[in-house]
Amino acid sequence: MDNILDLSGKVALVTGAGQGVGRQIAMHFAQYHAQAVIVNDYNKERAEETASLISDSYTEVEVMAVEADVSNWTSVQSMVEKAVEKFECIDILVNNAGNAGPATPEAMLKQKTFLETSPDEWDQWIGVNYYGPMYTCRAVLPSMVANNYGKIVNVISDAGRVGEPRLVVYSGAKAGAAGFTRGLAKEISRHNITANCVSLSTINTSAVSALTQNEAILKKVLKNYPLNRIGEPSDAANAVLFLSSDASSWITGQTYPVNGGYTFNQ
Repeated sequence: MDNILDLSGKVALVTGAGQGVGRQIAMHFAQYHAQAVIVNDYNKERAEETASLISDSYTEVEVMAVEADVSNWTSVQSMVEKAVEKFECIDILVNNAGNAGPATPEAMLKQKTFLETSPDEWDQWIGVNYYGPMYTCRAVLPSMVANNYGKIVNVISDAGRVGEPRLVVYSGAKAGAAGFTRGLAKEISRHNITANCVSLSTINTSAVSALTQNEAILKKVLKNYPLNRIGEPSDAANAVLFLSSDASSWITGQTYPVNGGYTFNQ
């Protein structure tokens, strides 16, 4: 039986793919036979490292590392132009790039309340988490419309579904990205393009791993998860892979929680 998750012949762009969840998504796409994977990160060295990992493990997959800031429209336009010039189209777009503040254990434990922030701080969260998906979708969609095919997956957070204290602006930006995705899905469905969200809770990235090595903190965190573990990047990548494949051809405008039971859909 053919593998319904097979991505043969597909060109995929993954933002924020220089580390963590984004890197795992890019690796998953290569594992499932994507023709090409475009690895984006604002940090050139990280993007190139992920690209090298793909090239070393999946020699048949074409790979391209692109440095770009997704919160900057001109930067996004340039990235997409380079990708389309090389591969002629982009079939899959995964907006994984995100910003919840400095990714260190110390910073994560000292997030500010909304009243402790000022308006000049808000753009860092709104730019990447809300404008980022809009910019990339706007840049990529002409290629998808021309091909009458496309898969868009926007990675959001459960903070955007239920709200999180000390992540108030981030929560709003992620909620905005989800609403944007639903509206967009209704507009582009006639072009055989789907748009969905994957909503993540705590994932075992390097910063989270450093934090949860403290047994008291880990025990407190796990109380929120019926499955009694935090997520792995592969948990997120599996859901993104499904929504990026033809196995999900009749699914659009949806938000899929991948969160170990942290929240439940009503």
